[in-house]
Amino acid sequence: MDTWFHKQSKILQILLLLIPFVNYIVEILVRWSSFLRQGGVLRLVICIIVTIPTGIIIGWLDMIWIALFNKLLLE
Repeated sequence: MDTWFHKQSKILQILLLLIPFVNYIVEILVRWSSFLRQGGVLRLVICIIVTIPTGIIIGWLDMIWIALFNKLLLE
């Protein structure tokens, strides 16, 4: 899922992270698939933080981060 997300255009990534419930689902899928593919303690901590209800807020921060730097926050 994370490779699919990163292959999408910047506008589509921003739109996916703009919509509240879609934002939460996309964050969970992208973060956990990245963790399962690459591993790491920091990715695990980020996955756990995103999975709890603060994931919506982190998704909005990621939307801004993608608009500025074209990558997810802490990736």
